[in-house]
Amino acid sequence: MTKEELLNGEFLKQFKDSKDFGNFMDTLYKRGVETMLQGEIEAHLGYSKNQKRLDSGNSRNGYGKKTIKTAQGEFDISVPRDRNAEFEPQIVPKRSTLSEGIESLIVSLYAKGMSNSDIEGQLNELYGFNVSTSTISVVTDKITGDIIAWQNRPLESVYLIVWMDAVVFKVRENSRVVNKAIYLAVGLRGDGKKEVLGMWLGKNESAAFWMSVLTDLKTRGVQDILITVTDNLNGFTDTITQVFPDSTKQICVVHQIRNSARYVVWKDKKEFTKDLKYIYTAPNQQAARAALEDFKLKWNGKYSYAVDSWYKNWDELTAFLDFPVEIRRIIYTTNLIENLNGKIRKYTKNKLSFPTDEAVKKSVYLALGEVTKKWTMPIHNWGLILNQFMTIFENRVQLDKIEP
Repeated sequence: MTKEELLNGEFLKQFKDSKDFGNFMDTLYKRGVETMLQGEIEAHLGYSKNQKRLDSGNSRNGYGKKTIKTAQGEFDISVPRDRNAEFEPQIVPKRSTLSEGIESLIVSLYAKGMSNSDIEGQLNELYGFNVSTSTISVVTDKITGDIIAWQNRPLESVYLIVWMDAVVFKVRENSRVVNKAIYLAVGLRGDGKKEVLGMWLGKNESAAFWMSVLTDLKTRGVQDILITVTDNLNGFTDTITQVFPDSTKQICVVHQIRNSARYVVWKDKKEFTKDLKYIYTAPNQQAARAALEDFKLKWNGKYSYAVDSWYKNWDELTAFLDFPVEIRRIIYTTNLIENLNGKIRKYTKNKLSFPTDEAVKKSVYLALGEVTKKWTMPIHNWGLILNQFMTIFENRVQLDKIEP
């Protein structure tokens, strides 16, 4: 049939109805799979079906029947065999009844927050065949190896900025549901692109566990972090100093505002937070300190604990004021990683609790894969920001590893 006949619809006229056309497509797909299997066994044995058999001690041994499930439906296919039973098909592996396309679809649906039973129903509704929840679990469990490889991959020697935060999930443990935290670190590389450095599962967020996270980063090749951005978890900045002593440590200003405002009565909150703004929007350290003194004179009598918390964390709260405006905007808050956490929540919101630690890691890993698909471009104003980093940290930025 010519291209013109196909475009004019002549090709479709040979089919009685849509079912007849569907049967044709099924047959076409089946033949395609079986042809690829023939190619695989020829490559395995070293000679084609019509060639003289090589004296290799192995040969063809007929066919076996196998039912596979694909996006096109269920098919019985003929799988070639060899006498030594050494042939391992790649397109349809032994002991597998799912095509690679269906496995990818299952993983994609799981990544978007669907439960095993939801996926089972979706596949039945869309494609008309049943895949048990246990089979779906087996497919998604294959991700565990990917997680281990990803979590242990080598990292860059220097990161310009690393944002760190934790997100809490409910997990079943010893017949009860407990809170556990996924610790996350996102680094800004020398090419201006963001990278999730890893995820670590632990108990509720603590500085002690962050020590193990930072140590892991170091063992995987990180020698220096220029700036760290964290919440104001007690002891966190001291922990960073022990592992990366030269890092500039910035505590999230937004977290500090929220925490200090917790001690303020409702009728004072608007004026209290307005006065705080004069501190963190100051043009430099000197002006910020003057604003803090004015703030203390006004509010220390009523809210001394809230005021003292600014003095206690002053150096880490105002570290961003030592940098140009473009860098200030991306380090004074943990918004970047909090947005990441929010998107992870979006993908996992259907799971009220997880049956195991592995289930949590699997879901978060897949959610991270979905979110970071868009992390393909450098951050805004990268050329300018790069030059600022190279000027400020000229002895610590490795020029040969920087991409402008």
